[in-house]
Amino acid sequence: MTSSAPEVFTCVLATQNAHKIDEIAPHLSSSLQWLTLKQANWTGGVLREDADTFEGNALLKAAQGYQGTMLPALADDSGLVVPDLDGAPGVLSARYAGEQATDAENRAKLLEVLAGRELPAYFVCVLAWVWGEVHHTVRGEVHGKVVPREQGNFGFGYDALFIPNDGDGRTFAEMLPHEKQAMSHRAAALAAFRKLSLNQLGLVVG
Repeated sequence: MTSSAPEVFTCVLATQNAHKIDEIAPHLSSSLQWLTLKQANWTGGVLREDADTFEGNALLKAAQGYQGTMLPALADDSGLVVPDLDGAPGVLSARYAGEQATDAENRAKLLEVLAGRELPAYFVCVLAWVWGEVHHTVRGEVHGKVVPREQGNFGFGYDALFIPNDGDGRTFAEMLPHEKQAMSHRAAALAAFRKLSLNQLGLVVG
């Protein structure tokens, strides 16, 4: 007597950032098969993300992914928060220096605002799941500090300016990808998401 193979559910990652696809998809349940928006024939253009919280933006993107593909959708919203800068860059992390800003331009603006200071900071990652009426958000954080000079050539975004408290004094950009992944805000959010059952995600009943 042979057992049947476990069912696999096709889902979409509602992100247009290739880095996030690389950091998210390999770490989720093998019961979930992931498509990019392009692979799912997304025609909605640029995802809208104009909420004022990470949770709001993640849910907005997941809802657009679901509505545009009719597949279960997972979206991420993440960013760097510096409390002494009134929470900036915050939800504007990807466009801190302007709507079309590059990572380098965003880092340059933060360096200008830091004006040589080291300040406490933390990275936030919120994952949002939308499948019909089923909505979930989970949150991960990693605390540390931002430094007034770039250090390291790995990573992306603000990685070259952020030193985590639980590390060994290196920035995220000085760590190999697997070292960063082990302690990152995205890893914490992914761990929380993995605790949700297929039933809680609305994929199976019972």
